Amino acid sequence: MGMEKAIRSGREHRRPYRGWKAVDPMCRNHGGCGCCLKNRLYRTNKQLEKCAFSLKDAAAQEE
Repeated sequence: MGMEKAIRSGREHRRPYRGWKAVDPMCRNHGGCGCCLKNRLYRTNKQLEKCAFSLKDAAAQEE
């Protein structure tokens, strides 16, 4: 059933976006707004920072 037909027949029950999701489409699921991106990739960024620090420390020990 197509989307338009589902809406006309009353079978479509999607809720409207609320909060920031209604204001900014970049803030929706898997969005690219700065705040959401930072929150979603927090663990990955911490691991990258840890790897970069360990590589820097290993290079300093070799010298």
